[in-house]
Amino acid sequence: MKSLPRNVWLLTIAQALLLSVSSTVVFVGGLIGSKLAPLENLATLPVASIVVGTAVTIPPVTLLMKTIGRRKSFFILGILSIFVALLTSYSIYISNFYLFCISTFLFGFTYSGVMQFRFAAMESVSENLLPKAASMVLVGGIAAAFLGPEVAMLGKDLLSVEFAGSFILLAGLFAIGLFFLIGFKNPVIQKESIEDFQRPLSEIFKQPVFWVAILSATVGYAVMSFIMTATPVSMHFMDGHSLSHTKWVIQSHIVAMFLPSLITAWIIRKIGVSRMMIAGLIAYVICIVIAFAGKDVVNYWVSLILLGIGWNFLFIGATTLLPQSYKPSERFKVQAVNDFVIFGSQAVASLSAGWFIFAFGWKTLLLINLPFMLFLFFVILKWSPKKNL
Repeated sequence: MKSLPRNVWLLTIAQALLLSVSSTVVFVGGLIGSKLAPLENLATLPVASIVVGTAVTIPPVTLLMKTIGRRKSFFILGILSIFVALLTSYSIYISNFYLFCISTFLFGFTYSGVMQFRFAAMESVSENLLPKAASMVLVGGIAAAFLGPEVAMLGKDLLSVEFAGSFILLAGLFAIGLFFLIGFKNPVIQKESIEDFQRPLSEIFKQPVFWVAILSATVGYAVMSFIMTATPVSMHFMDGHSLSHTKWVIQSHIVAMFLPSLITAWIIRKIGVSRMMIAGLIAYVICIVIAFAGKDVVNYWVSLILLGIGWNFLFIGATTLLPQSYKPSERFKVQAVNDFVIFGSQAVASLSAGWFIFAFGWKTLLLINLPFMLFLFFVILKWSPKKNL
């Protein structure tokens, strides 16, 4: 890890602080929504809103970074994130469900910015360190897994309305993250590479590696989000498990999403990207089997850990492959398309999770994911022998 430049370490710390927005909203968004929503099947709308917001804001955030550079963009998005956290607190304080949903939607700017951290890290290192840089930045998510829910609980009774104070504390985390981002320096990329001829997207789309990367990340994110978004509602409201147990399961899940990042670069060197992504799909299948077998806390806990591990293998594998599909001059537009597809699909998954679990139940929600996983398995299997990965 000593070979990684300062940029990567700053981005890792900032990721830990700013990504806490995700674990906070996932943990309490559905719980707050259940109290404020006019209809019970809208309970997870605040959680889905952050995903929809991410999908919608990816193009403007990417354009901003292309226009003024990553450093200035990160600073602007950090300031905006602090304001949105305070707005979210206010919406809870006045018990306005729709303003709360708008606020979590605006957190999409925060998440879109954080998702660019991995690309900024990879641009800061040589080609042989790409998996290591991407993995290291995602390690920051381990701290975010604890920071978000702990801040939510710490601020739960800070004000007269439950959880309103949680987002004031979240604004404080954003301010600290912004401090570290001030030290970030735009990666130096050769001018001739930046100004090189750009291929049309239609030509880039013809590359199999592009589709393997984008489909692996999309299916990985959509399946993970669909199950994760429904878990607090299923655990706490439907099965009557305590809030502390629900928090523990969500925290464990988010830790499992990022902890494997410590060894994924090593795994890629040992078995290759495609085998690691297939291992991620196997983790997803075992996750569904265990969750389907029972509704005890241990079932939720083990299955959500496997869900996190599966996501990590698929997402880091896809992130490592994507740069193989574009030249430096094409990076912003390809990254924008990639993340828009990923988070657009995740938005659909999150939006439908609340409705689906109330309409069809937990077990059906689990089984509906299997066809997508099978499809991805055959995509990877068909491509991998040709690349010997």
